[in-house]
Amino acid sequence: MQIEYTGRQIAVTKALHAIGNEGIGRIGKILGRVTTAHIVLSAEKYRQSAEVTVNTRLQSIVGLSESTSMETALREALGKAETQAIRHKDRVRAKKRKPKEEKVGDHSELARTRRTGRPGAIAASAAETAPKAGAKGTNGNGRAKPAMPVTVHSFPAKTPIAEPHVVRSIDSIAMRPMSLEEAVKEAEFRDREVFVFRDHRGGLKVLHRKRDGKMELIEVP
Repeated sequence: MQIEYTGRQIAVTKALHAIGNEGIGRIGKILGRVTTAHIVLSAEKYRQSAEVTVNTRLQSIVGLSESTSMETALREALGKAETQAIRHKDRVRAKKRKPKEEKVGDHSELARTRRTGRPGAIAASAAETAPKAGAKGTNGNGRAKPAMPVTVHSFPAKTPIAEPHVVRSIDSIAMRPMSLEEAVKEAEFRDREVFVFRDHRGGLKVLHRKRDGKMELIEVP
């Protein structure tokens, strides 16, 4: 794995290298397929900021943090990136399980359909085996065999679907104009599947994360 360090108005010491290498190593164990990683350390007066970008084959994970100490800012940025990596891995696992669940659902509906069609066959069979009116059937003792009534119950094959619960979200909307790169980083930082923002020209745009992990840009006319 290739890790690149960039220091802006600050020297990247061996201690910062050790913290960054350890954090990127943990993220690499979670994702498994990390191509490159870039750590940018910036110092501006009393504010120390760290930006961690981890690139995979499907997407890029970004962790941002600010503090009065550069070591604290770097650890927090690595922690945010690690949290996003865990969530990304959970989403991938959920997508892999989803086709199996759909397959089980299809079999259950098929089984229900067969069961719902079965009472008719039972009723027809009962009608054929039941003795006709006026017929003299015997069971060997000279007595007529009584007909047994059959009760058929049919149940609905599908359960009613509950109405979706709608929750208003403010974190998915940018409060200030920003560029496309800033919007992508902000969406990753907030861990949002949908992010709405305006560019510097006032155009309304929407970022949407697809199932394969790629970000889709939607421009509102």
